[in-house]
Formats: sequence, C-alpha cells, structure tokens
Amino acid sequence: MLRVEGGLPYSALLLAGYFYFLRIMLQFDNSYARDLEGLYVPWKAAEIPEPKLIKLNHALAEELGLDAKALDSPEGAQIFSGNKLPEGTSTIAQAYAGHQFGGFSPQLGDGRALLLGEVIDKLGQRRDIAFKGSGRTPFSRGGDGKAALGPVLREYIIGEAMHALGIPTTRALAAVTTGEFVRRERNLPGAVLTRVASSHIRVGTFQFVTVRGDTALLKKLADYVIHRHYPELEGQPDPYLGLLKAVSERQAALIAQWMNVGFIHGVMNTDNMTLSGETIDYGPCAFMDHYNPATVFSSIDEQGRYAYANQPPIANWNLSRLAEALLPLLGEDQDKAVAKVMPVLEAFQSRYQHYWLQGMRRKLGLTRDEADDFALATDFLKTMEGQGMDFTQAFRRLADTAEAADASREGFLRKLYADDAALDAWLPRWRARINAESVAPTQRAQAMRAVNPVYIPRNHRVEEALAAAVDLGDYAPFEKLLTVLQKPFDEQMALSAYADPVPASESAGYQTFCGT
Repeated sequence: MLRVEGGLPYSALLLAGYFYFLRIMLQFDNSYARDLEGLYVPWKAAEIPEPKLIKLNHALAEELGLDAKALDSPEGAQIFSGNKLPEGTSTIAQAYAGHQFGGFSPQLGDGRALLLGEVIDKLGQRRDIAFKGSGRTPFSRGGDGKAALGPVLREYIIGEAMHALGIPTTRALAAVTTGEFVRRERNLPGAVLTRVASSHIRVGTFQFVTVRGDTALLKKLADYVIHRHYPELEGQPDPYLGLLKAVSERQAALIAQWMNVGFIHGVMNTDNMTLSGETIDYGPCAFMDHYNPATVFSSIDEQGRYAYANQPPIANWNLSRLAEALLPLLGEDQDKAVAKVMPVLEAFQSRYQHYWLQGMRRKLGLTRDEADDFALATDFLKTMEGQGMDFTQAFRRLADTAEAADASREGFLRKLYADDAALDAWLPRWRARINAESVAPTQRAQAMRAVNPVYIPRNHRVEEALAAAVDLGDYAPFEKLLTVLQKPFDEQMALSAYADPVPASESAGYQTFCGT
C-alpha cells in the first residue's frame, strides 16, 4: 500500500481531500433545522453494509453546482448511502401529521427518510437534499425504514418523466443499492434514493403544529414558508390568507397538468401535498393507458378515493385541511376566519378548470379562447370512454389529423376506436373550430405535438425495467427507458415500441404498490 510522510495511506489522504472538497462544494445551510425547532428530530442514517452507486443524475447534479464526475464514484456511493456525509450535513427526520385516505393521524413524520440539508443551486434557488430508505427513525411506526430497489427505481423514472413533461416535481439525484435485503412480499434488494425538492413542507406539517395548539410555532412555520416560497407576500396586510391563496393556485395548476397527461398519483394524502406546489412521493403512481375517468391503480385505494377523476376534488379537500390549520393565524374570531378562507376554497374548482382548459386548448390545437371550448374538450374525452382507447395516443393522433385542413389525415385516429360514431359527431365541430383560426395546418400540428407526448412511462415498460433490475441485476432496460423519457415529445422510429400500449385485455387488473 502506498504511504506518504506521517504513515497515512495515500488512498486515505485522497479520501480526506475528497470530503473536504465536498464540504466546500455542497455548502449546506440547513435553515429548516435552524428556524423550525419542534418540527424535526435529529437522526442518523443506518449504516449500509455494501453501498453501490447504480445511478447518478448528472444533469441535476450540475444544476445543484455539484461535480457530477467526482460523485459518480465509490466515494459517491458512500455519501449517497449515508455512510460518509460531508461536514455541515445535519440529518433530521421531519415531523408532520396527515389525513390518510380520509382518516387523521396526528403524528406521521419521516419514517424512512432524512433531510440532509439545503443547498443553493446555480439559479439561486434553495433546494432540499434528502434520503429515502435510510433506515428507522422515531416516526417509523413499526416499519423497517428501508426501501426496496423497485420502488426507488420507480420514483427515479416517474420523477424524471414528469420533469421532462414540464410538470413541477421532486427529482432523484442518486440511487444506491445497499447490499442487503428488505422483507416485503419476498426478500428484495435494498436501496436508498437521494431526492431533491424545493422543500419537503407538506399540508401535514401545518396539521402537526395546529393539532398541538402551538400558535407561536405555527406562525414561525407559515412565515418560513412565505419567505422561502412566496416572498411576494411578506409585508402584505393578510399574508396567511395570501399563503392559502398562493398554495391553492399552485395546486390548481399542478393537478391540471396531471390530468392533461393522464397521471394518477395514487395516494393524495395531506402529507403528500407540498406547500411548494411540486409533485412528491411517487409510490403507487402510474400513467393512465386506456381512458377511463374511474381508473385506479393503487392496490391500497380499494374505494377509488384517489381515482383519476377524483384528483381535483381531493386536492380541494386537502386545501380545506390546510385552511383549517391556518385558522389560528387569521384572527381570534374563528367564524370570521372561516369566512375569510371559504371564498378561496370555493374558487378552487374554477381556478383548476382555468388551468385544465388552458392545457386542453393547447392539446387540441386551439390558439384562441372561445366559450364552447370546455364542451369541445370534454366531449373529445367522452368519445374515448368505453373504447379501450389509449389516452396518450388519442391526442397524438389528433395532432396528425390536424396536419391537413380536411379529413384526409383522420385514418390513424379512427383506427384507435372500436366504434367511431361519437368521433364522427365530434370531428366536424373541432374541424370547424380550428379552420376558423388563421394557422397553417402543419404549424398547428407541430404545436400540438410539442404538448402531446408520444412517450410516457407506460406501465408495462416500467415493470419490465424494474423486474430486470430487481431479479437479474440488469439495469439496461431502466437506462433505456430513462433515455426515451428525456424527450417525450420527439417521435423516433427506432423507439416506436415505447409508444405502444398493451392491449386493454392484458392491462386489466394492473395494480401498483406503495413499497413500504
């Protein structure tokens, strides 16, 4: 072994220098831990026996100002496993409460996650860096605190797909296998995900404070969120009502984006709704294939509470719980405080519909607003019902149809329908609508293809990638799928198989699982 003066192995000196470099490079601030005592427990990640880095998100690392090349290494595996953390890291388990499937739990918290700290990215934005699957915490409630490889890779895939689609989301920075097994329905390889978010503050975080009657801490939390996410509210006459309005607006826009691409979150508990307006916690999530508003994939959603069509009203229900939590900050007279929040909650549906229709106009190739656009959009969806129709393909083929001013390009769309009678009634309405606008057909088709993806994380492709990784240690399908999903709107003949859905008969009964 090579040694230098003083007797230390050369490799040890290199490692020490490496961690010194990381300390300087990361520059953790940890404002959450500093400002919000009472909303976390200091905790350390469990020791990982054999960490192996299987994926580093180079693009995201560069966004954060990190040296991706240096991190894509065995030393990086030690960091992303939690075994060796840079100086300045202050790992904490965050506390929160939440309504889970409508039932309230006054204490949930990070049962298998740890917040490492916050960094300022290249755009000057504060970002959380956190582990998922890093072992038991005081909030584990009997769980093992670990994560299996499959759910970690699912979160990586779906998060990056959502990012490429332009939907606000948490993202995966790294995935590490642990060299140990976790027990689920069978023994599965363990893994740790490193997740990046604008913050991890949830509706449930506010519920945790309010249920304990700590108004001083509630005010600290609200002020912190305003300063971090909504600084334009600072100094305003009623900032806490403004906070509710701002969060509601972001959630209306977010859920509309979900609906426009057929995304189903699967577990929209209040502890899974962020104050930042990002999509978080990709557990039993999936993208809808065959169009059915009642689609449910999650194995634990037995009543369909979080079905595709229920996502907008559930978002409003969750915001009502946030409003309840904020009431102590809105005045001593609770009746007057309730009167303040009701218009915000009542306005949610119209704000959601505004964003949904905004997105649907683009998907349908409409360049101006007209009164009957909502009916035109909803009636197109109705043509798909009961047809075994693929949601994503239908909009993509409609873009092909728009390439001609007449009916000459309708064939590919019609092939998707078992019975195109309803389409026969709808197409002339749509044709008359778009032909009344002074946009060239090729230009319109191009604009439609820019918002209607050809590639989404199709369920069978996701399962294929996870099975290969978990059962065979083969990450090639995972890597290939990630590559495809980076450019969801750009059709490539060599990748045509990734655009194809499975037949409705084969996808019937498909379920996703939480992973805990």
